[in-house]
Amino acid sequence: MVKSTKKKVTKAQKSKQYLPPGKRKLGNVAKYTTRNKALNRLQIKLPEFRRLCILKGIHPREPKKKFEGQNKTYYHVKDINFLAHEPLLEKDRDLKAYEKKIKKAKAKKNRELAERFDRLRPTYTLDHLVKERYPSFIDALRDMDDPLTMLHLFATLPADNVQKIPVERVQTARRLSLEWQAYVTRTNSLRKIFVSVKGIYYQVDINGQKITWLTPHALSQVLPSDVDFRVMLTFVEFYETLVGFVNFKLYHSLGISYPPIIDQRLERATAGVEELMEVVNSDGTSDELEDEETLRCKTLFKDLKFFLAREVPRDSLLFTIRSFGGKVSWDGDGAPYEENDETITHQIVDRPTQGHKFLSRDYVQPQWVYDSCNARILLPAEEYVLGRVPPPHLSPFVDNEAEGYIPEYGETIKRLQAASANHVLPLPGTEEEMVDRSEEEAALRRSEAAEVAAKEQEAVAMERTYGEELAKELAGVSYSASLQDQDDKDAMEDEKQERKQQVVPPPAAEDETATLAQMMMPKKTKKLYEAMQMGIGKKKAGVELLKQRKKKVEEKKKGSSS
Repeated sequence: MVKSTKKKVTKAQKSKQYLPPGKRKLGNVAKYTTRNKALNRLQIKLPEFRRLCILKGIHPREPKKKFEGQNKTYYHVKDINFLAHEPLLEKDRDLKAYEKKIKKAKAKKNRELAERFDRLRPTYTLDHLVKERYPSFIDALRDMDDPLTMLHLFATLPADNVQKIPVERVQTARRLSLEWQAYVTRTNSLRKIFVSVKGIYYQVDINGQKITWLTPHALSQVLPSDVDFRVMLTFVEFYETLVGFVNFKLYHSLGISYPPIIDQRLERATAGVEELMEVVNSDGTSDELEDEETLRCKTLFKDLKFFLAREVPRDSLLFTIRSFGGKVSWDGDGAPYEENDETITHQIVDRPTQGHKFLSRDYVQPQWVYDSCNARILLPAEEYVLGRVPPPHLSPFVDNEAEGYIPEYGETIKRLQAASANHVLPLPGTEEEMVDRSEEEAALRRSEAAEVAAKEQEAVAMERTYGEELAKELAGVSYSASLQDQDDKDAMEDEKQERKQQVVPPPAAEDETATLAQMMMPKKTKKLYEAMQMGIGKKKAGVELLKQRKKKVEEKKKGSSS
C-alpha cells in the first residue's frame, strides 16, 4: 500500500490572511505604505485625502529605508487603516452623491427638485474628532496656540469668492476670538504683550498653561495668490470646533451660559469686545482663588479711566486695558463715556497734533500701555508723551539674565520695580564701584580671618611642644636626644609638605581633564556637546556685539554733547 505524499495543512494556513514565507511582507514594507497606495485603498482623490489627514491629525513619516524611492511620500499602514474606518469618509461619499443629483436637476432645469436636494443635503460635525484627539481638557489647552492664531487671522480677512472664503467662516472666527478675549478679560489672565512687525503677540495663563498667539494688525489684508487657502480653511474648520469646545468649558467654569448674547449695534460699531466683556463681567461667579500675579494684573489700572483716539489700535487696547482692570472708552457709537469727561486720567493718542487738550489728563502713546502691563507697574508717562520718541519696546518673552545682556531701559525698569516694592537698587554707573568696594572688604575680612587662624594654630603647636618636652623630662630623656628627635620630625614634616605641593594640580590640568573627558565621550554625545558649546559661543559673541554697540552709542553721545 502506497502512503499519501500530501502535507498536512495547518489551521493558520487555511485562513485567508495566510501568505507563504516567500510572499510575506516584513520590515518597513509591512509598516509603511506610499501615498498613492493609500489613495487607491481609500478610493479618494488627493485633496480629499489631505483634508482627511488634517482633520484626523495624521502626518507623513520618514522610514529609515525608503523601499520605493526617495521621491515618495510614506505613511504608517496603521494610520491608513485608521482612516479607512472614519465616518467622515462615508459622509463625503454621500455629499458627492447629492452634489451629482443637484447638478443633474439643474441641468434638467428642475429648480424645485434641485432646491429639495439642497435642503436634504447631509450634514456632519467634527465633535468626535475633538474628543478623539484631546482626551482631556488640559490637552486641548496645550494645543491652543495655533487655533487662536489662525482664528484671529481669519477674523481680519475679507470674504472672497475667488479663494472660496465664505462670509460665515469669517464671522464665526471673529465671534470665537471675541469670546476668548472676553474670558481672558473676565479672569485677568493676560500676562505678556509684544508689538512686532508681524502683529501683536499675547500670552495668557489659564489653568497653569501658557498660551501664546499672534493677532495681525488692523489693516486691509491682501490675499496672496501663492497660498493654498483650501488647506487653511480645513484647519480653520477643525479649529472652530476645538475653540468652541474650550470656550464652552471655560464659560461654564464661571457659571455663564454659552454662547453669550451680544448687542448687534455694538457689534456693527466694531466694539464687540466691549459688549462681550460687559456681558461676561455681569454674569456668573468665579470660585477660583486668585494668585498674587493675578491680583497684580487685576489692580494695575484700577481707578484709571482711558480714552482712545481714532488712530490707535482700538481692539488691542480695549482687550489689554480691560484685562488689567482699567476703564476705557473711544470715539464712536456705543462709547461708555465721552471725550470731555473730566474723570479721564489718560488719553491714548498717536498723532503729533491735537485740537483740544485737557490739563487734567495725560496724553500718552499706545506703547505706554503695553510697557506698563509687561513691567506690572505704571511707568513714568513723561517718556511716552506726544511728539517724543518713546523708549525701546522690550520683548517680555526674552530672559535678559539668561541671555547675559540687560538693555539700558531694562535696568531702568528693574529699578522702578524695586522702588515700587520698597527695595533699593544702586544708581546707574555705581554698580562697578560697589562691586570693587565689596571685593576689597571681602579680601580684608579673609586676610584678618587668616591671621587669627594662624595665631590660633601657633598657640596650639606651642602647647603641644611644651607638653611633649615636659613628658620627656619626667621620663629622664636627655636634652641632646630630644633635639635629635625634633630634627627628625621636622624633616618628615618637610617631606609631607613637598608631597602635598606635588599633588596639587596646576590650573592647566583642569583643561586637560576636560579635553580627556571629551575624547572619551561617545560620538553622538560628543557632537551634542560640540553643538552646545557652539551655541554658547554664539550667544557670548552676540552679547559682546551688543555691548560694543552700546559703548559706541555712548561715546557718540558724549562727543555730540561736548
